[in-house]
Order: sequence, then structure tokens, then C-alpha cells
Amino acid sequence: HKIRHLFTVKAYFVPTAGVAFFIWAIVRARGIGPIVRQPSKLHGSVLAWEVVKGIMSSIANFATLIVNDPDFARFARKPRDAFWSQLITIPVGFAITSFIGIIVSSSSSVIFNEPIWSPLDLLKLFLDHNGSTGTRVGVFFISTAFALAQLGTNIAANSVSAGTDMTALMPRYLNIRRGGYICAAVGLAMCPWNLLSSTNNFTTYLSAYSVFLSSIAGVIICDYYWVRRGYLQIRDLYSAKKSGPYYYTLGVHWRGYVAYIAGIAVNVVGFAGAVGTKVPIGATYIYNLNFFCGFIVAAAVYYALCRLSPIPATSDHWLEVGDDVRNGSLAYGSGEGAYAYDEESAGKGGEVVAKGTRENGWADDGSGSADKLDVPPAPARS
Repeated sequence: HKIRHLFTVKAYFVPTAGVAFFIWAIVRARGIGPIVRQPSKLHGSVLAWEVVKGIMSSIANFATLIVNDPDFARFARKPRDAFWSQLITIPVGFAITSFIGIIVSSSSSVIFNEPIWSPLDLLKLFLDHNGSTGTRVGVFFISTAFALAQLGTNIAANSVSAGTDMTALMPRYLNIRRGGYICAAVGLAMCPWNLLSSTNNFTTYLSAYSVFLSSIAGVIICDYYWVRRGYLQIRDLYSAKKSGPYYYTLGVHWRGYVAYIAGIAVNVVGFAGAVGTKVPIGATYIYNLNFFCGFIVAAAVYYALCRLSPIPATSDHWLEVGDDVRNGSLAYGSGEGAYAYDEESAGKGGEVVAKGTRENGWADDGSGSADKLDVPPAPARS
């Protein structure tokens, strides 16, 4: 919230510069017709697999937003506030951005008789072929927009998420700001400019990124929608009690880790082929579908492990609270709408009952599972 004005400026300036670049490239190519009428150099199955790889690269581009979405969605007042905004803006925003990138990049083949994949290299060619004042001004503003876009994207998609995750791991020593500094230091140590040295390096990096994030997404989504059926004991999510339903085995949810590794393993051989090692063609085809393969395998393995070794705090049918939350207090106590919770009694296996859930005939008995209670309806309150 302290830098929200940066994102306000970015929201107006960057799209305007992108559309200007789009129009400028079309004008230099003497219309959009010569751009879209260029014949394909690939045909048949080769062309089809290149389309698939392009789709996977696009998914990898926002795969980070899929897994760190809770860092932002948690600020929404209701679930639907986060649902509709993302359902509309993410697909539409990425589709428009990708379309502009495809047309601008393709225009280079018409203007300079060679494909230029990097928009910054294309701007440099614009400047080299026409160094007029107008061209210099245009290149300056569009380049500034790219710098602003990178700054805003890294703050939103990398620094904030890294900071919040590190704060959760070591809250005594780290806060969001310090976590952001660590993220920046690691980012520089990775020498990211090498990833942009060629189109092959860039697409290989995106695919590898997707391999790891798809497994995380598979475990998270399977856990919530198919294993827990939307049921969460909210207060226990913030408890470090060894008797809590989310403590698992010595504080480690081994099923999630096993499923995560399985989702990565299915793509490892194909990844080796992407960096130059000779591998079977089947492994390459699997890797070309890296996000979907990693997601499906991780989700399937996690579901199977949870069936073989059941976990607590689950429901047999869909039990998401959603917009019906009336009191979000996590404090212990017996006030109106609070949990009737006695910590000493709970530590000895005593009953733990939430008033808000008892009214619906549900309670948490301390074992972590949702059990139906045979209780009369609660009296109406004024």
C-alpha cells in the first residue's frame, strides 16, 4: 500500500506505451497485412508442437501468479472479490500482451528481413535506421515503460511473495522488507541477463520454471478441492501445536513433498533433452506439456497418498464456508462468535467446539476431522 502510486502510474503508462509500440511497428511494416500474411516456415506436427510449446511458455509466464496468488487474495473481503477480478483480468491481460508481442516481433521480419524476438533489440534497430528526434523520443518512452513494467512486476510477483514467505519461516528475524532484499540479492546472483542472451535460453528457462511451479499448484489445488473438499479449521492454520491437525508428521507434510517430487520427476528427462542431452522422443513430448504433466502427476500422487494414509481436517462432502463467514476472530475466548476454546483442556484431549459451526451441526472435536453433532438448532438471536 505504500507504493500503490507506482502501480497506478504503471497501470496507465505501460499499456499506453505497449499500444504505441504496436501501432509504430505496424506503420513501419506498412500495415498489418504484410505481417500476418507471412508464410509459416514449419508444417505438420512440427508446427503443432511449436504451438503447444508456445502455449506452455505463456502459462509458465504467469505460473508464479498461480502459486503466490494467496499473498494478494488474502486481502479480499470475500472470495468472490478475488475470483471475478482474476478470472477476467489475467486471461484478457495476458492475451492482449501476447498478441502485441507476436505482431511486433513478426513485424521485424517485414521491416528488417530478419526475426527479432527481443523488443529491446527491435527498438535499437528502429533507432539505428532512423535517428530522428521523434524516433529517439519514442524509443525513450517505450524503453522507460519496459523498465517500469519490470520494476512493478518484480515487486508484485517476486519481492512481495518472497518477503511474505520468508517472514512466515523466520518471523523473529525477517520481515517483508528484509525478505525482499534477500530476493533481490539472490536475483542478481543468478545473473538473469544470461537468460535473455538468446531466445533458446529464455524459453528453456520459462519451461524449467514451469516444471517446479506446476507440481506445487497440483498439490495445493488437489488438497483443497478433492482431499479437504473446501473444509478448513481456520484457527488451527495459525497454531503450531503438535496436537493440531496441520502439524502432520513431526511438523512435515511428507505426502505433499512426495507428490511435489513426483511431479518434477516426470519432466526431468525431458528437461535434460531441452539443455542438449540426447533423450527418448517420448520424454521430449512429455516435457513439451510440462505444466499439465507436472500438475496432473503431482495432484494424482498426492490424492493417492492421502487415500492410503488419511490426513485430519477433511470432509466427506463440499464444506467451504466462503462468503458465510460471520466472525473471523482467531483469538481464544468465549465471547460472542468466538471459539469456546480451553487451551489446557485441548492439550489434554478435551473437546473443542466452535459456536459458529455448532449452529450448523458441525464441530471440531480436537481430532481434526469434521464430525456431525446431534444437537438441536440454536435459538434465534436478536
